Amino acid sequence: MRTDEVRDLYDRTMREHARPEGPGGEVERAGPVVRQVGGPDDWNGIVWSAPELDAAGADAAIRAQIRHYTALGHGKFEWKLHSHDRPADLGDRLRAAGFVPDPPESLLVAPVEAPASPPGAGLPGGVTLCPVTDAAGAELMALAHERAFGTDAGRLRHQVLTRLERAPDDFVALVAMAGGEPVGSARMELYPGTGFAGLWGGGTVAEWRGRGLYRSLVAHRAAVAAERGYRYLQVDATDMSAPILGRLGFTALGTTTPYVYRPAR
Repeated sequence: MRTDEVRDLYDRTMREHARPEGPGGEVERAGPVVRQVGGPDDWNGIVWSAPELDAAGADAAIRAQIRHYTALGHGKFEWKLHSHDRPADLGDRLRAAGFVPDPPESLLVAPVEAPASPPGAGLPGGVTLCPVTDAAGAELMALAHERAFGTDAGRLRHQVLTRLERAPDDFVALVAMAGGEPVGSARMELYPGTGFAGLWGGGTVAEWRGRGLYRSLVAHRAAVAAERGYRYLQVDATDMSAPILGRLGFTALGTTTPYVYRPAR
């Protein structure tokens, strides 16, 4: 896998010609940027900026997006900055305009077949992977997410229910159950026509970590992606998951940093 070629393909298909993240969003081309606009429970933000963007153009584009999202009344929006985006000081310019960066994540990609059957990928004893197909499953998935990450899963619950209702064919959601309790969850977004399948939200509750459950969640989704003809798996990985994914055959294309803007009230 040539990382430069895959990065170019990713930029072109997943960012410049992005599709909405979910049924509630719309993707718009606004001069030198591509953005998603949705409701208050949808992801709102900038997914791509033109590589020829210079210093003056970047400042103007930043101001324009602040005006646009502020006029919509959203509580916040995000500029998803990648380490190879231009100009090189775009992050500094976003901070100067009032954006606050979240921790960077590694943009990882693997050929779909690479992690399909990694060593030790078998499920831990007593654990079952269950597909999420209804509201009860979405509730279990949200509970697993909250226990694993310690964050509110309201947006995840909304996203899963919306996807199941409006676009179930391009979405896979799983919850891992042990003794009647949710101990892990994960989802996969399929992007038809791009060759990419995105792995999102994989996590396990603390007492189940280190037993291979995370690897099992990756392997299961990789197998589904392979069955449906996708070429690459893509992950925005935290420092916790990146080392595991590296051992499963994922390669870093760079980093991605969410710059978050919250309009003054």
